[in-house]
Amino acid sequence: MDGQTISLIFALMTVGAAAGFSAGLFGIGGGAIIVPALYYTFSALGYPSEVIMHTAVATSSATIIVTSLRSASGHNKHGAVDWSLIWPQNKLFSWGIWIGIGSLFAAAIFARYLSGEILTLIFGGMASLIALQLIFGRPDWRLADKVPVNGLTPPIGFSLGALCSLMGIGFGSFGVTFMVLCAKRIHSAIGTAAALGIFISIPATIGFIISGHGVAGRPPLSLGYVNILGFALIASMSFLFIPLGVRTAHKMPQDKLRMAFGICLLLVALNMLRKVLLA
Repeated sequence: MDGQTISLIFALMTVGAAAGFSAGLFGIGGGAIIVPALYYTFSALGYPSEVIMHTAVATSSATIIVTSLRSASGHNKHGAVDWSLIWPQNKLFSWGIWIGIGSLFAAAIFARYLSGEILTLIFGGMASLIALQLIFGRPDWRLADKVPVNGLTPPIGFSLGALCSLMGIGFGSFGVTFMVLCAKRIHSAIGTAAALGIFISIPATIGFIISGHGVAGRPPLSLGYVNILGFALIASMSFLFIPLGVRTAHKMPQDKLRMAFGICLLLVALNMLRKVLLA
């Protein structure tokens, strides 16, 4: 095994540990860390720019299957997952179903036509606004008295699922803020977002396998756009570090957890904007 391969394996394991901890702590699934890390890794190894971002996003989506399952299980033990949003009596208004439909549609169809640069600009701009609201917004700011489980669920769920899928992130980056603005407690918002990440990651992974089938220039050991080596190493390390993040989250006061989430999201968003605007 050569030095480059050893360095790659070590880098992927480190990314996985950081992603797992953040998934447990903030419910963000680790995608905000994984996508840029994989982008830089594949770029350094010389793979074509046309497939690098798609491969990074797709591989991140696959790892979020593991991190979301593990994180949701941990938060559920603390009673922090609101299953009435994910699987209500009227399935037409299920957040899980509509997020999953949007995620699959975006990964299988939209991903073929949208560039990584455009997606990065959209994500960076929206995430920056969300982070600033978390950091500086008043705790009593509200969009609604509760998370809607009605006719608003299909369009909002589909849109958020599609956006998260195209960015290779879990539901936490947008979902936590949305639920907090709808009067849900931060711990419950994080736990529920972690569970909803499952409904994003599985359809997105399937979609990226479909849309990346037969595309030239992909890294070796790739199934569609999903790189199997990256998935295996990142997912295994994430699985080990998620419990530490969950325990840390439930020891922190709501105001400090809200501030920490906002700062981390802002740093990631600004870094993504910098990569595109200053390239």
